[in-house]
This record gives sequence, structure tokens and C-alpha cells, in this order.
Amino acid sequence: MTATASAPAGAAGTPGAAAPRARSIRAEGVTKRYGTAVVVDDVSIDLPAGGVVSIIGPNGAGKSTFLSMVARLLPSDGGRVVVDGDDVARTAGDVMARRLGILRQDNHLAVRLTVRDLVTFGRYPHTKGRTTAEDRAHVDAALEYLELTDLQHRFLDELSGGQRQRAFVAMVLAQDTDYVLLDEPLNNLDLKHARAMMALARRAADDLGKTVVTVLHDVNFASCWSDVVVAMRDGRVVAHGSPQEVITTEVLTEVYEVDVTIHEVDGRRVALYYT
Repeated sequence: MTATASAPAGAAGTPGAAAPRARSIRAEGVTKRYGTAVVVDDVSIDLPAGGVVSIIGPNGAGKSTFLSMVARLLPSDGGRVVVDGDDVARTAGDVMARRLGILRQDNHLAVRLTVRDLVTFGRYPHTKGRTTAEDRAHVDAALEYLELTDLQHRFLDELSGGQRQRAFVAMVLAQDTDYVLLDEPLNNLDLKHARAMMALARRAADDLGKTVVTVLHDVNFASCWSDVVVAMRDGRVVAHGSPQEVITTEVLTEVYEVDVTIHEVDGRRVALYYT
């Protein structure tokens, strides 16, 4: 589903050949304030394309605000976000909408829609409302991928919270962007469907070539399903790297201010913090 960039006119390595742009999400000194409160504080980080990135941290750490600035849903008060070499604040909206898709926390709609209507909205950046056979194929594929085909003609208000969450994720996948941003996608999901959602994120990265960036509260889902974990606190990045580097007693105790012990289970790091 991911488009592949065509080769430059000049042969690689020859004089005058265009250098390929590094694919990444890069934040450079990104800051967001609400009055005197600094919510995201001078964040600089580079997230190379590919795989699953999870952003963790306590409430108020700035995780969702940072993701919203990456998606250009919120303007920054300082610094900039660059995606594949383009400043998101200076690039045309329709261009960025074909590159970045986001699932927001507040998925409330004023109109009554069926599941299929909602997922079809994901094609709007490509079609401006004039759907084609190709668009319908993308919608069908997203519905099937999220196991929503049998529910496609149901109205959203007739679904469970977990089914509705999957419908919004299907809309984002139908948008067919290189980068998929999921803000707390495990909201309203029980253990079975939370696991299925993380497996979906993993498959989207591995099978479809997407870069999935997700905000999570469950550090163990982040540890077991991610390639990169970013830990935030008080608007700043405390640590980022592989789960082996970030899911440690030292980092998690600093981030959450609770006693955390780490255990290795089948080669994965699991944090215990219940006692």
C-alpha cells in the first residue's frame, strides 16, 4: 500500500544526481505553551522511518500534545517538526495529509455515520470526496484488515467502544500514509482487543511498510511490541531508544516516580509496579 519513490534522473553517485532524502520524523527544539505552563519543553528527537515507536510517560507529560504538533493539529510555539525533509508547518496541508495519518483521542462526530462512511473519509486527501474504484479497494482492504467487513453498514453509535476504535483505525489505514500516528489507541479496549490492536500496529509496520508512532500508557505493551520507546516527563524526553535501553528500573522509576522492577520473560522486558 505504501508508494515507492521513483529513482532520480541521474544515476546514483554521478555528478548532479539528486541525493535521496532521509526519511524520518525530526523534532527540533519543539515547544508548546498554554499561558505560563510549558507542556512540551524544547524537545529535539529524530525518529527514523520504519517500525513501531511508542511514546510513554505519566499524565501531563506532553505525549499527546507532541504527537498533535507532529500531525500539525496544533501549532508549536517554538522549534519545528520536519517529516522527510519538509517542515510540517510550511508544507501544503493536502501534501502532509497524504504522508501523515492520525488517530486522535477525541473521536466524537456530530453526524451519524456507518463504519464504511467513516473509513471512506480516510480517502479524502486523495479524492476530495470523489471516490474511485481504487479508493473503494483501499476502503475494502482496511475494513478487512480490522475485521470490520461484517460491521461496515452498522452505524458507529451501534458499536461497542472497541469496535468504534477499530473503525477509526481503519479510517487512518485507508488514508494510506507512510506515517501512522495513533494517540492512545488502546482506549476502550479490553485485554484481547488491546493485544490485537498492538499486533495490528506491528503488522502495519512489518507487512505494509508503515512507520507507526503511538502514545501508550501501558509500558509493557510498549516494551513488547515496539522497536523504539520514547519516555517523556514534564514536557521533556527523558530517554529514548530500544526497549532494552528504556524499559529499565532506573528510567521508569524516574519517569513515573514509583518503584519499578524489570523481569525478562521470553526475551522481553516486563515491568512490575503493582506492589
